[in-house]
Amino acid sequence: MQFLLESLTDLNASLTARGSSLIVLQGKPSDIFPKIFKDWSINRLCFEYDTEPYAKERDAEVLQLASAHGIETHTPVSHTLYDLNMLVAKSPGGKAPLTMKGFEKLIDSVGNPLPPAPDPPSKLPPPAPGAKYCGDGNKQSRVPSLVDIGYPPDQATTPFKGGESVALARLADSLSDKDWVAKFEKPKGNPAHFVKPATTVLSPYLKFGCLSPRLFHSQLVAIYAEKKGKHTVPPVSLRGQLLWREFSYLCGASIKNFDRMEGNIVCRQIPWKRNNIELLTAWEEGRTGYPWIDAIMTQLKKQGWMHHLARHSVACFLTRGDLWCSWEEGRDVFDKLLLDADWAINSFNWQWLSASAFFSQYFRVYSPIAFGKQYDPKGTYIRHFLPVLKDMPDKYIYEPWTAPRSVQEAARCIIGKDYPLPIVDHSVVSKENTGKMKIAYAAGKEGDDKVVVIVGGPSSKKPRIGDE
Repeated sequence: MQFLLESLTDLNASLTARGSSLIVLQGKPSDIFPKIFKDWSINRLCFEYDTEPYAKERDAEVLQLASAHGIETHTPVSHTLYDLNMLVAKSPGGKAPLTMKGFEKLIDSVGNPLPPAPDPPSKLPPPAPGAKYCGDGNKQSRVPSLVDIGYPPDQATTPFKGGESVALARLADSLSDKDWVAKFEKPKGNPAHFVKPATTVLSPYLKFGCLSPRLFHSQLVAIYAEKKGKHTVPPVSLRGQLLWREFSYLCGASIKNFDRMEGNIVCRQIPWKRNNIELLTAWEEGRTGYPWIDAIMTQLKKQGWMHHLARHSVACFLTRGDLWCSWEEGRDVFDKLLLDADWAINSFNWQWLSASAFFSQYFRVYSPIAFGKQYDPKGTYIRHFLPVLKDMPDKYIYEPWTAPRSVQEAARCIIGKDYPLPIVDHSVVSKENTGKMKIAYAAGKEGDDKVVVIVGGPSSKKPRIGDE
């Protein structure tokens, strides 16, 4: 919420510099719009096209209200690179592709997206003669504070600030090293880097509309042109990450019940243990007893962000790896805490990482011990986010429960008292869960649900160090 409010404040500053201002109204659109249609003599309404189920229902109601008041409407597509309806129409048989390879083929046939819209003029034209000023200057029309909308003061701790100004500066900084851009290759990168993250951290700005995906794409294409083919390509390149975003949106827009297991034709039906509040809460609050997992979840809670490989670790741990909890429950936690929480991308990635859809090598499990150790053997990341372990020797930082009592006392961290014991034995439960996945996969093949499970993308080629 802080990020959103900062983004609105930045937008207002941009409009004010151009002789206008932002008006923020609080309430349900179905209640607000009929009033302002009348009070402000509105004759045209523009808003961005949105593909989420909630948004589509809301926007249909707003369009109906506008029509009833004789108001012209315009809903441009600008949150995605392409008009998703157009992509479906261009797809063979009018059905969206369900693999990244198929999606890339579709994109290649369509060509590059439209260029980004030009910046607005430095000074907006004056109001038409007789036009009413819509803002009343009271508190309700201004950007509210966290306290105004019911949050306690001084609770937001993320270092990432919202707004287009920050987004453009971050974009310029990320793309200034053209060699880095050309060599970018996901899933490479160090998830333990937290002072200067190993990725662009542009996803929150794309999510909130602070950064145009078309602007990002056009600048990437220009850099690739300079490199004359000496650069990585989708799906692993930086441009490829924009295409993964687009692919997620297309799946979300074209697959019914995409945000749940039941009724979702691409999602394998796996008998997860649901509503295990003890395990789910320990995972969310960073109390699993596995420092690598707990440090990641602590970073999420404090900063609202973590590296994609860190997300992979905790998502696998919660689902098929260790705790056998439903991916929907993990998705809801991410939706609550992530700065870049995005309905389509979040649902897509959780299905992938739980091996419910899009990825079927369920036997490849991220180790909550070995995976982090390969990037950060001294545990600097863990010590930062879990200061209770800051004096634990390197040898035990990923497995503090194995430290002798004398070592724990010297480190002023008694396992089971100052820091929890592991809530599960990874070496045991990971094997048990792999067996459960094997049974679920076999049941899916024998059943009549015709589940589609797709293997694709860079992470399906071969195991990485730390996979078990």
